[in-house]
Amino acid sequence: MVEIDLVKLIIRANPRLKRMLRMAHVPRTPEQFVKRSLMLALYISLGLSALSFFLFARALGVRVVLVVFAVFAVSMFFATAFIMRTPQGAIRRREKEINREVLFAGRYLLVKMESGSPLFNSLIDASRSFSASSKYFREVVDDINTGTPIEAALENAREYNASEKFKKVIWQILTALKTGTDVTGALRSTLRTIAREQMIEIKEYGKKLNSLMLFYMVIACILPSLGVALFIIFASFFDLSISTAHLFAALFGLFVIQLSFIIMIRAARPTIEL
Repeated sequence: MVEIDLVKLIIRANPRLKRMLRMAHVPRTPEQFVKRSLMLALYISLGLSALSFFLFARALGVRVVLVVFAVFAVSMFFATAFIMRTPQGAIRRREKEINREVLFAGRYLLVKMESGSPLFNSLIDASRSFSASSKYFREVVDDINTGTPIEAALENAREYNASEKFKKVIWQILTALKTGTDVTGALRSTLRTIAREQMIEIKEYGKKLNSLMLFYMVIACILPSLGVALFIIFASFFDLSISTAHLFAALFGLFVIQLSFIIMIRAARPTIEL
């Protein structure tokens, strides 16, 4: 009863969970996902609690029980929060994957329809291509093959898609189908807009990269070299001993700084293929 109430409480606290699971293509209901997350968090917490017990039992004695309970509570909270956010990570990965090829996929559809192929046949050809975006068109084709009207299938693809750019492409096709206008004209206009947006993203990335490189030169190159030199000079003045541990600590700090800049640069890089 407590488990069921806790599951319902977590679901009520995350009203968008059902939609996120569908966008992330997680084949579970919100109840199943929350129960699985709690079980995984419980296993992780028990493992960390047992590890902390064996590490601190001899040093703390009876007080190790408080440490174990604290480790269990904290690890249970953070593990549950982390696992509950895994659909968002999957959605971001799908978004980057789609954005990388949305322009190519849209142009592929446009060429097919301009050559006289109907929309449904063009979607089938796109789903059989070798690009990463083919599986997203395959989802639309599968919905249509199971009896869903083409407009409803496209609406579902737009509603539960992670990429805003892909939604624009689907929305223009839907609008053209509902109004009876030429699909190719609306799609061509949307692809031009997406191409302009991607060029703006590339220019903004260049500006960000210049700023990051400036900070990188100061923090990761100049500061460590001058800092170590000044530290050695002051240590000689004040008769401070410099051990190998200090040098390894400085090396580890430099490694962390380098890794942080690599992560920042990769995160700022736009996922674009022109």
